[in-house]
Amino acid sequence: MNAHTRIKQKTVALITGASSGMGKDFALRLIKEGYAVYGAARRVDKMADIEAASGHVLALDVTDDDSMAAAVQQIIKEQGRIDVLINNAGYGQFGALEDVPLDEGRRQMETNLFGAARLVQLCLPHMRAQGYGRIFNISSIGGKLAGPLGGWYHASKFALEGYSDALRLEVKPFGIAVVVIEPGGVESEWAGIATQEASRYSAQGAYAGLVKGFGKIQENTGQAPTRVISDLIVKALKAKQPKARYHGGVLAAPLLFLRWILSDRMFDRLVSKAIEG
Repeated sequence: MNAHTRIKQKTVALITGASSGMGKDFALRLIKEGYAVYGAARRVDKMADIEAASGHVLALDVTDDDSMAAAVQQIIKEQGRIDVLINNAGYGQFGALEDVPLDEGRRQMETNLFGAARLVQLCLPHMRAQGYGRIFNISSIGGKLAGPLGGWYHASKFALEGYSDALRLEVKPFGIAVVVIEPGGVESEWAGIATQEASRYSAQGAYAGLVKGFGKIQENTGQAPTRVISDLIVKALKAKQPKARYHGGVLAAPLLFLRWILSDRMFDRLVSKAIEG
């Protein structure tokens, strides 16, 4: 597909994790921008507003290969192509590394890393054939810095960052751009789930103090509206040559700067002091 054809036809976007938070906002925003949007998630009943806005809704589980393959096949059957993939599905598996069962760690990696990687494999042949594509991997500032209780979450996001760097170099010759988005505090279900999981596994044991401090931080840290991150997506989509990374949301810029400028020891002190209150 050449550029002239893309102008005449709607650009097709697949967005995972579209049942809530940033993913839902991405879907509704891109519909307004004129995209043919496929919002995908396990909770199809939570995406009625996407359908009402003339979007398409798909049942998709990023830990189920058949589910992912069927979703991509449906888009190709209905649209003949796929231009944009936004790998947004994910969650925060929190709890002390000593306490969290390894099966839960594997589930975290399957959802936050391998699900995204498999969708990339399914979409890339179509993007290469078109000579155009945009792949967005939604990471986190937690993909650049780590704190206690979030070991498996940070591991998944650090891995997604490295995966994206390699992918970007591999697919650039085919006219495909890979962009990493690193949100800070943003309105979503993430903080509630992370706090709940930390309490589930570590609130009663040796790490109870950390869980208490983590909960206070989540309560006292503001959250930016999801449109802050949607703006970054649109900015990158409109750019002829998008940047490799964009960040936004509460504390994103200062924390990334501190992680860059401080030594490991100094940054550890900063995090420990914050969580100990």
